[in-house]
Amino acid sequence: MNTLIESLLQVRLYDPFGLLGLHRDGADWIIRTYDPNATSVELLNHDNVMPLQPVHPSGVFEWRSKEEPARPYRLRMNYGNATHEIFDPYQFPPHLSPQDLYLFSEGKLRQGYRMLGSHAVEINGVQGIRFAVWAPNAERVSVVGEFNQWDGRVHPMRSLGSSGVWELFIPEIKQHALYRYEIRNRDSGHVLTKTDPYAQGYELRPGTAALAAPFNQHRWQDGEWMERRAQWDWLHGAINIYEIHAGSWKRHPDGRFYTYSELAADLVPYVKGMGYTHIELLPISEHPLDESWGYQATGYFAPTSRFGSPDELRHFVDTCHRAGIGVILDWVPAHFPQDSWALARFDGTALFEHADPRLGFHQDWGTHIFNYGRNEVKSFLMSSAHYWLAEFHFDGLRVDAVASMLYLDYSRKEGEWIPNKYGGRENLEAVDFLREMNIMVHEEFPGALTFAEESTAWPAVSRPTYLGGLGFSIKWNMGWMNDTLSYFQNDPVHRRYHHNQLTFGQLYAYTENFVLPFSHDEVVHGKGSLLSKMPGDAWQKFANLRLLLAYQMTSPGKKLNFMGNEIAQGREWQSAWELEWWQLGQDYHRGVQNLCYDLNQLYRSTPALYDLDFQHEGFSWIDCNDAEQSVLSYQRRARDGSCAVVALNLTPVPRARYRIGLPKQAQYREVLNSDSQHYTGSNMGNAGLIQAEAIPWMGLPCSAEIALPPLAAVVLVPAA
Repeated sequence: MNTLIESLLQVRLYDPFGLLGLHRDGADWIIRTYDPNATSVELLNHDNVMPLQPVHPSGVFEWRSKEEPARPYRLRMNYGNATHEIFDPYQFPPHLSPQDLYLFSEGKLRQGYRMLGSHAVEINGVQGIRFAVWAPNAERVSVVGEFNQWDGRVHPMRSLGSSGVWELFIPEIKQHALYRYEIRNRDSGHVLTKTDPYAQGYELRPGTAALAAPFNQHRWQDGEWMERRAQWDWLHGAINIYEIHAGSWKRHPDGRFYTYSELAADLVPYVKGMGYTHIELLPISEHPLDESWGYQATGYFAPTSRFGSPDELRHFVDTCHRAGIGVILDWVPAHFPQDSWALARFDGTALFEHADPRLGFHQDWGTHIFNYGRNEVKSFLMSSAHYWLAEFHFDGLRVDAVASMLYLDYSRKEGEWIPNKYGGRENLEAVDFLREMNIMVHEEFPGALTFAEESTAWPAVSRPTYLGGLGFSIKWNMGWMNDTLSYFQNDPVHRRYHHNQLTFGQLYAYTENFVLPFSHDEVVHGKGSLLSKMPGDAWQKFANLRLLLAYQMTSPGKKLNFMGNEIAQGREWQSAWELEWWQLGQDYHRGVQNLCYDLNQLYRSTPALYDLDFQHEGFSWIDCNDAEQSVLSYQRRARDGSCAVVALNLTPVPRARYRIGLPKQAQYREVLNSDSQHYTGSNMGNAGLIQAEAIPWMGLPCSAEIALPPLAAVVLVPAA
């Protein structure tokens, strides 16, 4: 007994429930409690008040009786002139399911956020908060918080054996109370104070404490959307994504962020009005540093408090759904930051990461790499993916930096990495995790999509796992993006020498389900905005940008544009400032926005532009060989036989009578011309109807002479 008390007083007691709480000792009942600040303690048993006897001057008290006390019993803690009545936390049995603990240890627990973290529960008729944390190499873990003056002596937790999970139910503390875990490593004896990896809310930065069991009072009103999503044929649907950074789309005049609720009020009508189908949010998982844009997350189950509460985020997603807009979350399972109060060396050992830096540390980013081969880490990440889709109704996850997960030698020199068990460079554990994650998403969330940001030639990224693929729905087409932007940055006089950069992509365009991204990564870190990449004088820059956006929207693949692309923002994106909305007062910028609006409407109303994005039958070249004039022409087709003809003039030279092959003898109507005066172009175009002639051309049975404006795209469709 004395040994246990000494361990308790040294804050080293591994099994506090073996000493504290209610016990039998032969014929006696014993209640033992510890509070280093209490001067005396009393048991409130029915109408009786019975004192506990001090058994150690440092705050250990004991009550003995032949009579069993009523349960749950209360204790009156006396602190000089102050008193406080509590239900003794150490009288309550374990609350976690052995089945959940088993699944967690096997890497199969998909809803670990319901077991670990802090939760408002009722045990034996008593309301309180249940805390649970995974720390297998700890000698002792305590809950510390506002409710115990952050004193690790007061609330040591119960170890649940080989699972490595520690648990404690603390009655009658308030939801949203701030807390952390104090952990003593069993080998080194070092004491760490850590925030809860499974917390569903945190205090506003720079504070790092978790919030105990945040409320969830939102009542969803998106049932119709969710039912429709489950039946959605997304492979043949229009997907046009507006990627945003919630902290810099708009700011208040005093620099404050827009809240989730304010984004619901302002962003949703804007996106709907512009004609986008989806919003993609840069990571909003809790993160300590604004400048990381959310890519160095510390809270994998908590929306950042910068923009409001979890319920406000639910309201935002609900508002999007009721407006007919899907919401995709940028999710980061590839790495996590070194912050000492978060996941890094969580219990004093490499727990979520690899101990060997050749496996566990990103040299480029200064971050830790998850240990995908550890079952509990797999449960953690699987549960995080499940959480965002289940609790917030997100319509998909964009998985960041997939290439860094797949390759053990990613951005490493020889000797800086460890091969897999077969001697290869593939991260087999990460591959297994990604496959299991994609299977889970598609099984449990019908219609939800997963997007891979993957920049290598890894095969079958967006093919089903049963065919040997990774199981993603869609892959970012980084090759198309890099080639396209490289081409457009050339002065038009030199473009004839780089013609293949626009044609090469068709050689692999249908090997994956691709989205064509002009994302945030292309407008930061000295790369300049899309507009600033364009060559020429002001007129040519804007004409080139309009041509670029039209080319993207008429090419095979789903679409993604970062905020600001649609208004031709002049400066490079800066996360500390809002977009340069004032530029819409200038004709050129307003013209690009007008074009994006019309492109979005045309795209959604023209099945030929999206129906067969992932099949070669949806695209054919009319002429891909006119490098000398830098002209490209192609047609897009839908399953119903409808088509659209696209011609691009990639130089500033007007071509008044350019003959183009056409698929059938009919009248054609110009439905879009990026040189229109409405977009501040030169207004050269094809008014009225164009009659196809029975003159074979470019391998097609018919043709017509059309006007190709300078640096412009023209879209023709057969007249009804």
